[in-house]
Amino acid sequence: MSLARTMEGLMAGNSVIRKMFEMGQEMAKNYGKDQVYDFSLGNPVAPVPYEVKNAIISLLENQDPHEIHGYMKNAGFDDVRTQVAEHLNSRFGQNYHKDNILLCAGAAGGLNILMRCLLDEEDEVLCFAPYFTEYKSYVSHYKGKLAVVPMKADDFSLNLDAAERMIRQRTKAVILNNPNNPSGIIYAEEELLLLTKMLKEAEERVGHPIYLICDEPYRELAYDGREVPYLPNLYRNSIYLYSFSKTLSIPGERIGYMAISDAVEDGELLMQAAIIAGRTLGFVNAPSLFQKVIGQCLDVKIDLGFYDRNRKLLYTELTEMGFTCVPPQGAFYLLVKSPLEDTESFVKLAEKQHIILVPTDGFGLPGYFRLAYCVPYEKIEASLPAFRALAEDCRNCECDKEAEEEG
Repeated sequence: MSLARTMEGLMAGNSVIRKMFEMGQEMAKNYGKDQVYDFSLGNPVAPVPYEVKNAIISLLENQDPHEIHGYMKNAGFDDVRTQVAEHLNSRFGQNYHKDNILLCAGAAGGLNILMRCLLDEEDEVLCFAPYFTEYKSYVSHYKGKLAVVPMKADDFSLNLDAAERMIRQRTKAVILNNPNNPSGIIYAEEELLLLTKMLKEAEERVGHPIYLICDEPYRELAYDGREVPYLPNLYRNSIYLYSFSKTLSIPGERIGYMAISDAVEDGELLMQAAIIAGRTLGFVNAPSLFQKVIGQCLDVKIDLGFYDRNRKLLYTELTEMGFTCVPPQGAFYLLVKSPLEDTESFVKLAEKQHIILVPTDGFGLPGYFRLAYCVPYEKIEASLPAFRALAEDCRNCECDKEAEEEG
């Protein structure tokens, strides 16, 4: 075999999200799109805000095409970096300037850049279960180890006691995704203050900075008036990552940014390394046109009501059918406990009803599955009879199992 062994491992552990999405695509070809209920992929379908379209048209018509389609500094256009810094300062009371900002190819691009900057072989990055499944790939790319802090039993709060025990000399960073994918939980400020206190004490113990990587592509998707605390205000060694994929419904455009404040230990050196890493990893720079677009759309938000309606309908209907669901506070995911002990069997039952969902074993959370409700409201309405049939199938399976045990 000519492939690198590390690549063979990545192929074997290919994203279950993508596998289920591709299955849904095949089923749609066979049965028709309106007969398949695909909740696999976090691909937002809320309308792209009109300001995005207007910005694109205005830029194409009024600006020098060589500028908006050409190279710039690897960190991004200076004017857009300044706009991002001023936007963050206005919202969160920070003191960013343009040199604190790196425009990158989405939050995923930023995470890969950070892993390249921080990790030597066998270095560790902590994250809390449940976690976005791609974190493991991002860390392993650079020969690091992802140390997953186990979840407390049936509790989606941060397991800080376990995290403290797991921090070692080789721990370089902690990734925190808030609001969380896949749970939809929002970590409150009281809990985050306990996390930051623990990290400060751990830094003193190990004798080097432990960076808190704040992965926040779902920041604007917070329901019922909840606030998402801004972690750089709570912990000085925070590195902030943001993506416009969900906020503006433009995931395919791959645009986001990284913010490293002057307060971060070795922050200037880290930013210099990040700029070089982005170039050497082949990103070179974030997409040029959409750098300019987001510079004009920093205050634009997606219609939160679009997802809130979906959230309420799906959660209410599934709980009434007898499914055990985690009430989502943010993002656009619903976690549901598998009614069957064997999650794989449940997923196959769902497929028979043309329902595509994602088991969360790869998220560090066995026994659950994730539904991405970033779909048209009408698709959820249409799926409800299939979910009712699925619930009935599960009850029949349980009855058959009990009969076998009695027999």
